[in-house]
Amino acid sequence: MRYLRDIGRRPVRTTLTVLGITIGIWALVVFGSMANKINALVEGGSTYYADKLSVSDSTGSMGGFSSTPMSLTTADLIREVDGVDVVAPSIMMLMDDQVGAVSMGVPAMITATLAGADEGRDTFTTRYTQGRALTREDEGTFVTVLGSDIARKYDKKVGDLIGLKGTPFEVVGVLEPTLTAPDQAAMVPLAAAQELYLQTLPPLVREQMVANDVVTSMTVYLDPGVDPEGLADRIEMAVPNVAVMSGADFDEQVGSATSILNSILVGIALISLAVGGLSVVNTMAMSVAERTREIGIKRAIGGSRSRIVREFVIEAALIGFAGGAIGLLLGAIVVTLANELGRSSGTVLFELTTGTAITAIAFSTILGAVAGLFPAVHAARLDPVSALRYE
Repeated sequence: MRYLRDIGRRPVRTTLTVLGITIGIWALVVFGSMANKINALVEGGSTYYADKLSVSDSTGSMGGFSSTPMSLTTADLIREVDGVDVVAPSIMMLMDDQVGAVSMGVPAMITATLAGADEGRDTFTTRYTQGRALTREDEGTFVTVLGSDIARKYDKKVGDLIGLKGTPFEVVGVLEPTLTAPDQAAMVPLAAAQELYLQTLPPLVREQMVANDVVTSMTVYLDPGVDPEGLADRIEMAVPNVAVMSGADFDEQVGSATSILNSILVGIALISLAVGGLSVVNTMAMSVAERTREIGIKRAIGGSRSRIVREFVIEAALIGFAGGAIGLLLGAIVVTLANELGRSSGTVLFELTTGTAITAIAFSTILGAVAGLFPAVHAARLDPVSALRYE
């Protein structure tokens, strides 16, 4: 209580100092949560590509996220390459023809692969809050498993119908949240996806394609002990007009950009915190000047220098803790509201973790204590006699 009374001697100045820390911690929480979301998406991608290769047409994409169509016969050529164990053809296309909002990650997608085509090799596990996974028996039907964000956006559950590219699909399963790409996916049988995808192609291209022969990419699973980079090179040499992405390629392309973005986000927050830290230094320095005679009295009656330092450091730490707690609360409110407002459009930009919250509080408290250390040491070094004469 004594420390709180000392802090409250100048309520306006203390409030402004706490506000400076609050703004810094608010920025740290908000931008840190955005960095968490980015890192979760990147980690999900790294996990997906860790034990496999992704093969697509080397000519690029035909707008949006719909890859250039490939023939299923390409899978036979890939299987002949030494080191290839399993090839699983797949379809991926935008759920909406036009993406109306910027999303942290991929937009809503329709994805498809033949159930069991990976022969048990895929280690990227998903769990279901409702219903079941797709099976081989679903081929030829129009059923879908929805990611958590898609199900929430359209308020769908097992047994409901959802329109995909103008075609009604029955929902047979809903995934648990993964905080990665599957949350924004509607998974359908391969045959159904082939029919939908064919309709998205330009008429001249569509006339040259057959629905049951078209895919957009192929996932390649390696024989045990095979080097992914070496196999990627062999596939590109043996199979014409294909591009191969490995886990290392994904990390190189996405990881470097992510590191730069994370540095920018954290840098902005740290600049805000530096301003808050300077305000603590100013507040404590003024407090020392105002309480010089009080410090002299404490020293004259036997108060040690370490006790003087401890008192001022604890006061500064309390100021930092108060600013951190308020900043964390405001940041959590902003993050929650922003996610809820954007959830309907799939724009979920933030992920506030326990680690981020603990770091924010600890950082603000330590920042306050460190910022108050210099004024505290200055106070402890005051000559008792001179301090008692101070006016």
